[in-house]
Amino acid sequence: MKQHHRTVWLSDIHLGCKDCKAELLLDFLEHNTMDTLYLVGDIVDFWALKRQFLWPESHNRLLHALYQKSLDGTHVVYLPGNHDEIIKPYANMLFGNIEIKKRLVHTTAQGKKLLVLHGDDFDGEVCLAKWQAWLGDKLYDFLLWLNRNLDYYRRMRGYHYWSLAAYIKKRFKKANEAIARYRAATLKEAAKHDLDGVVCGHIHHPEIVEVDGLTYCNDGDWIESCSALTETSSGELELMYWTVMQPKLSIMPLAS
Repeated sequence: MKQHHRTVWLSDIHLGCKDCKAELLLDFLEHNTMDTLYLVGDIVDFWALKRQFLWPESHNRLLHALYQKSLDGTHVVYLPGNHDEIIKPYANMLFGNIEIKKRLVHTTAQGKKLLVLHGDDFDGEVCLAKWQAWLGDKLYDFLLWLNRNLDYYRRMRGYHYWSLAAYIKKRFKKANEAIARYRAATLKEAAKHDLDGVVCGHIHHPEIVEVDGLTYCNDGDWIESCSALTETSSGELELMYWTVMQPKLSIMPLAS
């Protein structure tokens, strides 16, 4: 059974990266339809491709599935991030049926005006010293390596995907402080333009938070969280975690 949404936001898919959960996202797209689909940056990871070219067949199928959405009547908008910044010069142009934007304002069914952008614009406001950033990147790579091995072990025993990296990040004080600074910076930008909130990605930390009357939404990623932000027909904003939803779907009876 397919679920329909007024709007879906996806970001940080990182096609071309060995940690991309392309098969899970393909399954999400198979089970969900939407009027509007925002691709909020880091869809293709050109940084990873430059280090090592990796492009499994599932990544081709995922690109095709995303483009097929635009052919099937979904309004698809692509807002590039830092890992796919090579696309940014094409802002305000069309790629087939897909619109390319740097940022935009989305109006929900409840009339809320939300700034939509990837979020790498705010790196300068939340960054650590260079050595701390370098160490953080190395530790994150190590966590993802652990994640891959744990996932392999779990799948061999019939368990569903679970992110060790996300679990550890939530319990790391410095990471939580950086997330709070990032959240504050994005909401400051929304307030500057008299908007009601922001939808972004970039930091791989999905959440919906109300802060001083403003709505902060981060749609997460398809490296760790396997999450999407959705808007219902009545304008309610919700996070979907596909690693939680998928097992439930697998045991649902088929429609008669």
